[in-house]
Amino acid sequence: MTDTVLVTGGTGFLASHIIYQLLQQGYQVKTTVRSMKSQDQILRTMKENGITPLDRLSFVEADLAKDAGWHEAMADCSYVFSVASPVFFGKVTDEAEVIRPATEGIIRILRAAKNSPVKRVVMTSNFGAVGFSNLDKQTTTTEANWTDPDESGLSIYEKSKLLAEKAAWDFVTAEHPEYTFATVNPVAIFGPSLNQHVSGSFTLLETLLAGKDKRYPNIPLNIVDVRDVAAIHLLAMFTPAAAGQRFIASCDGEITMKEIAAIIREQRPQLVSRVTTKQIPTWVIRFGALFNQQAKEGALFLKMNRRVSNQKAKEVLGWQPLADNQAAVLAAVDSLIASEETQ
Repeated sequence: MTDTVLVTGGTGFLASHIIYQLLQQGYQVKTTVRSMKSQDQILRTMKENGITPLDRLSFVEADLAKDAGWHEAMADCSYVFSVASPVFFGKVTDEAEVIRPATEGIIRILRAAKNSPVKRVVMTSNFGAVGFSNLDKQTTTTEANWTDPDESGLSIYEKSKLLAEKAAWDFVTAEHPEYTFATVNPVAIFGPSLNQHVSGSFTLLETLLAGKDKRYPNIPLNIVDVRDVAAIHLLAMFTPAAAGQRFIASCDGEITMKEIAAIIREQRPQLVSRVTTKQIPTWVIRFGALFNQQAKEGALFLKMNRRVSNQKAKEVLGWQPLADNQAAVLAAVDSLIASEETQ
């Protein structure tokens, strides 16, 4: 009998790729949605990307903010991917509005899994939980690093992912569940969308494509293709040695916003008129950080170490990122443009 795998938040950018790869590999897949109205969208996405028949995909209604539905969701599942994050609309200024739901959401999942036949839970965390406090650029950031929650310039979103992951590890340590636990910590996720839903990281591309008169911060980045992030999730789930481990998901090397702009101009010449050529001077960002939260976040990006190692995933999981920085960027740009054209 094929194991059933639960993926939370099936409408999401990353979750849809995880579902897609699981179905490709023959698993029975169940996914949670906040409303059953979303199931048609997910079924259509899978079908449009060549997954047929779809009798191995089922749905259950469950919300991270509520207990209802989670016991039913996990009752017959051997594995759980905790991918979904709480959804927020508009600008959030109260940390508690973001941190509490993120932390309570993962604990709700881990507690439900404890009372089920689940063998392993893999949590989608974030690089914000790993490397935002390593400011020594002569070192290499690995999974042994943890971000300081009080780091100046750390965004509310990154802080929420950090504290949620810490809460998850604390739960596993204290409760001793029968299942094993691992996390995947991706950097900025680019790559293609399976539908018109895109990653939050795409805002970086939107900045560069906002027109020649707009300005962009030339910050260094680590990026990764969503297809490689999905692949590392599956490896973290089904590799015995992954139990109790964290795994950074990142392309090899780093890339700057200026380099991304150059790639778009060279490889997508039809977009040249949209690609900004003006930078925000570094000194402006650093000076603005004295007064402005967004500039403070940008200043942290300038300070932090970008020598990030993905070696652990390669050695423990046998993972190899199939997309390099350029491929991840171009696939994301193509998806972003396609999304614009359908609006």
